[in-house]
Amino acid sequence: MDAFNTPTPAALSSSPAARGRAPTLATAGEFLSFRLGAEEYGIDILSVQEIRSYEEPTRIANAPECIKGVVNLRGVIVPVVDMRIKLGCAKVEYNALTVVIVLSVHDRVVGLVVDSVSDVIRLTKENIKAAPQINTTLDAGFITGIASVGERMLILADIEALIGSAEMGLVAHTSSVQ
Repeated sequence: MDAFNTPTPAALSSSPAARGRAPTLATAGEFLSFRLGAEEYGIDILSVQEIRSYEEPTRIANAPECIKGVVNLRGVIVPVVDMRIKLGCAKVEYNALTVVIVLSVHDRVVGLVVDSVSDVIRLTKENIKAAPQINTTLDAGFITGIASVGERMLILADIEALIGSAEMGLVAHTSSVQ
């Protein structure tokens, strides 16, 4: 077991993409929008615990490259994931706008480093379209839709599927025969 896994019952029960099936289309609701380079992403606001300014985490040996390390958040050791590295974006220098979105997913607290947070957007079913099926080397199984808001395009992400993936090593995986 690596340093980030803690046993949790049914850790992946709510995430279709994490179980190997295509995620369902995002439903209407409120989404926190954030930027990674030129792209704008949205995640369900209900997963967000808080937004903090970036502080250099303590590195953990042999962690995946996208895991920058851990920080102590009021007594809780929180792994910090750099979303630019995870999603294969060009590297950007950390600056005053760089923030960490602290999430509560799969009974874990996880921090996501993003370039900036834009706003909270309420989306209706009419705003959300299915993501196009594109063959890429990047696992896009966490994308649940594309939203159009005025001139903006927002990539909607199933953050539970992304954080719960086996390659991240943040959630204990139980092997089951289906």
